[in-house]
Amino acid sequence: MRTIIDLPDCQIEALRLIEVRKNVSRAELVRQAIAQYVVQYAESPDAFGAWKAKTPAQKKAKDGVTIQRKLRAEWDR
Repeated sequence: MRTIIDLPDCQIEALRLIEVRKNVSRAELVRQAIAQYVVQYAESPDAFGAWKAKTPAQKKAKDGVTIQRKLRAEWDR
């Protein structure tokens, strides 16, 4: 997939220097940088959607339905 991005001149120059040193294309450098970023900032494989455990009980529970039932049980009080 092609993507167009705008980079400041200082970053373009830095990429040019790295291109020469590593003997790879700018596109390859950008692909490598994005791959590293994704690994660093990607959520853990068992996390999905907007739910994020906030309490120790929620962190221990593996099933979202169990957490949901516990939260709804509080409504009856």
